[in-house]
Amino acid sequence: MQVNKVGIILKKESQKARQIGEELASWFSERSVETEIDSISPDQDFVVILGGDGTLLHVAGEASRFQVPVVGINLGNLGFLTEVAENERCEAIEAIMQGSAVIEERAMIKTRLVRGEVIEEWRYALNDVVISKGTIDRIVQLSTWFGDEFLATYKSDGLIFSTPTGSTAYNLSAGGPIVHPALASILLTPICPFMLESRPVLLPANARFSTRLADQATDVKVIIDGQPSWHMRKDDILEVSSSDRPLKLICSPRKGYFDILRKKLNWGGQIPPR
Repeated sequence: MQVNKVGIILKKESQKARQIGEELASWFSERSVETEIDSISPDQDFVVILGGDGTLLHVAGEASRFQVPVVGINLGNLGFLTEVAENERCEAIEAIMQGSAVIEERAMIKTRLVRGEVIEEWRYALNDVVISKGTIDRIVQLSTWFGDEFLATYKSDGLIFSTPTGSTAYNLSAGGPIVHPALASILLTPICPFMLESRPVLLPANARFSTRLADQATDVKVIIDGQPSWHMRKDDILEVSSSDRPLKLICSPRKGYFDILRKKLNWGGQIPPR
C-alpha cells in the first residue's frame, strides 16, 4: 500500500493522546509520510485514531463520507472498536503500510427528525440511534412503521435502532442479541418495555423505519452514537434507514470477532481443546 498522507485524530483533552500523536507524526515523517492532526480529508490514505471507542464514533460519520479507512489505537477502557493496543501501534501501522491488514466495511445508519414541514438534515451513526424518555418518570408511546407497514406502538423507556456493530453496545445492555457485523441488518430493541411481548426485532438492511411520538411526553431525546441530537415533541417523526456510506474499519487479521468478544466482554468462556 502506497502511503503518502495520514490523518491522526486525538482524544479530546488527552495529554497522552497528544504525546503519542506527536511521536507518530515523527515516525511517519521518517518514512516520508505527511500527517495531519485532528483532520480528516479525502486525500488521506488512512486515519489513525488515538483514544477509545467514543473518539472513533465521534469521527465515523466524517470518515465514512470521505471513505477513508480508520484504525483505532485504544487509549480508553473497553476498546471494542479501537482494537489495537497502545504497545501494538507501530506494528499495526507497519502492517497497514505493507498491505497485510484487513479492511472491513461496517454498515452505518442514518436518521433525521421530521416536525411538520421542517425536516432536519440526515445524521449518521455507526453504533445506534436511541430515542430516550430522558428524565420523565413515565413510559413513552412510540408508534413505529417498517416501511409502509405498521410494526407496533412501543410503550417503553425508549427505542434503540442499532447496526450489527452497535449490537454489543446499548442494545446488548437492553437485552438485545449480538449480531455479527457481516450480517446486513438493522436491529430494533425496546428499552424496558411495558408489555412483555415487546421483543427485539432483526430486520433487513434495506429497512426504513419511521417512529412517531404518540403522547405528550416531554424531555424525549434522540441520541446518536452517544451524542444528544434532538428533542422530540408529540407527533414528531424520527426516520431511520441504512446509509450507503459504510465505515472502512482497519482490523488485525490475527484478531477474530469472537476472540475480541471473549477478551473485551468476557463472552463465551475459555476456548476448549479441540
